[in-house]
Parts: sequence; C-alpha cells; structure tokens
Amino acid sequence: MRLLLAEDDPGLNAIISQGLRERGYIVDSVLDGTAAIERLKFYDYDVAIIDWRMPGTPGIDVVRWCRTADRPVGIIMLTARDATTDRIEGLDAGADDYLVKPFDFEELLARIRAVQRRPRSIEGPELSCGDVILDPVAHRVAVSGSPVNLTGTEYLILELLMRRMPQAVTRETIAQHAWKDETEPLGSNAIDVQISRLRAKFPTARMRIVTVRGVGYRLETQ
Repeated sequence: MRLLLAEDDPGLNAIISQGLRERGYIVDSVLDGTAAIERLKFYDYDVAIIDWRMPGTPGIDVVRWCRTADRPVGIIMLTARDATTDRIEGLDAGADDYLVKPFDFEELLARIRAVQRRPRSIEGPELSCGDVILDPVAHRVAVSGSPVNLTGTEYLILELLMRRMPQAVTRETIAQHAWKDETEPLGSNAIDVQISRLRAKFPTARMRIVTVRGVGYRLETQ
C-alpha cells in the first residue's frame, strides 16, 4: 500500500516515514501542503496522512482540495488542535479520521488500517477476481480458501490490478504503486519479471493476468 505523509516537522516526518516503511508500506513524504497537492495530482494513494499546520497550503485546505478534486484517498489528519470544533471542521472538510499529537505510533497504524477498511466505493473491503480473494486489511491472498504467499512487490501489483479491473493498468502506474522509486523498473524487464512470477503463483486459479500490448496489464476471469 502506498501512503502520502505530509508533515512539516522534519524530525517527526522522518520517524513516521521510517516506522511505516518498516511495516511494509511505500511512503512518499513531503514537508508542506503545496507539495502534498502536487503529489496527489499525479499519484494514487491508499491513505494520506496530513498535518493541519504546514507552510504553503494548510493541511485543512489539502483535504478540501482532495474532496473537491474527487481523489479516492483515505485521509487521516494530524494536529495538536484537540478542541471539538477543530475536529468537526477537519471531518467536515473531508478527513476520514483525526489524530491528536502527541500520539502512539501503534495507534496511527491502527487508524490507517481502519481507514483502509472503509470502502471508497460500493464494494466491500475484500477484492476478488474469479476464485482469488485479496484482503487488503489482513494483507492476505487466497485461492478457493487456500492461502498464497506473495512477496511485497507481487502483492502490491496484484492489489492494484484488482482495484482497477477490468481496466488495463499502465506500466508507469504499476511502477508508481509497487516501487518506492518508480523510475527503477521502467526501461528494464523488472515489471515483466514480477508479472511472470505472479502468474506462476496462480496456476489453477480462475484469474488471468492479460498483457495489453503497448499499455500494461489487466485482470480477467476464466
């Protein structure tokens, strides 16, 4: 899962980013609200963690921009403002959750999981294609109830394809979603290698990863 962290305190930003990466998340971090909006324009994030007080564009305005632009991202606001009126303002602006500083890191992780469980469409939290089920909260994949062990990169690619199906997903989008540095796999066969390994893990599944020439990949049932 790819997260955006917008926190203007460099030390706190670094600590949160490191902790999230150690838990397996891909994290893009910025230090101001203007940079956060620029990231949100070009990348699809599962969850954005936005500090209220930031230079440039305040966090509350970043949240409003996300909702006005109809960006399908779960938003957690970080702030030292703990008055009820402040919480109401943040939630009314479009935040999904609100965490007051100082906070315990485990609580942040729990709130990320909770926001992720909330469907951003009419679909439930589990993703499915044929007899393959992906649970983004438990981070589990199964075929007809039997678990399938995937690497972190394989899991991120499969999750992206399932969220976008039946649309084709470009190689650029796959690189952005599954690699910290999206330029790393482009211009090489890294994505093709990962797709090949992913296909090999579902030999009998009623799910097929289809190559769309000149574009990327998509899922279909069989």
